[in-house]
Amino acid sequence: MKDGKTRPKMPTFLGLHAQPSRPLQVMLALLPFIALVCVYLGVSEMRYRNNPADKVVPTLGKMAEGVNQVAFTEDKRTGKVLLWDDTLSSLKRLGTGIGCAAVLALLAGLNMGLFPGVRNLSLAFITFVSIIPPLAILPILFIVFGVEETAKVVLIFIGTFPMITRGVYLAARKIPTEQIFKALTLGASQFAVAYRIVLPQIMPCLIDSTRLSLGAAWLFLIASEAIASTDGLGYRIYLVRRYLAMDIIIPYVLWITLLGFLFDRLLQAWISKRYSWYLVTKE
Repeated sequence: MKDGKTRPKMPTFLGLHAQPSRPLQVMLALLPFIALVCVYLGVSEMRYRNNPADKVVPTLGKMAEGVNQVAFTEDKRTGKVLLWDDTLSSLKRLGTGIGCAAVLALLAGLNMGLFPGVRNLSLAFITFVSIIPPLAILPILFIVFGVEETAKVVLIFIGTFPMITRGVYLAARKIPTEQIFKALTLGASQFAVAYRIVLPQIMPCLIDSTRLSLGAAWLFLIASEAIASTDGLGYRIYLVRRYLAMDIIIPYVLWITLLGFLFDRLLQAWISKRYSWYLVTKE
């Protein structure tokens, strides 16, 4: 510095104004996972030495055998590879439930945000539905729809529809009224304003709200499959728990986590590529 004073060095880790370097950011992000794996390996090895038949904390070798059994070997009873068959069944239910919720939430949230009459009619009811714990009405769904696919899909729908709807509704309410007035002044109909001007602007919010509701959707899916199902990821986890088969349960949990992570990243990438302006306005 020209005045002889030196600028204080910015902290790289601790402090309100810390500026970690990129390698340090990566290392800090990986550190909790590395610590968790090390702790697990240590505990599993210790328990294996004390009891080679221990099932509670299986070693990596036993988990590899479990993965080979469910992911690469046909089941003798069904003739299917269990992991992939369970994954396909669960994804069908998840996709149907959250897909229907997203489509109807788009229509409901858009019209609630633009039309006062629809808002007065629907907002209080959707708020009421959003407060109901979906798992509390699961027995009712099984009684009404039976224990087949419909009840599981309806549970996912009920659990995610209000959340997505309210996200779309708030996005529609943020549309500047000047933009709507200008469109009407230029001769656009109310239908055109809603579905040709406002709809494209709230699409990224719909995708983002759907992404944020995926965690809840997985919860409802696994809970419904655990109670009444003959296949699916949740069904398999609760089936093998009676045998303390942690060598299968843990890989299944990690697989569900990986699927959720991939879906989240794919939706984020879709928003970034197709609606980059949305990320700027969101910041």
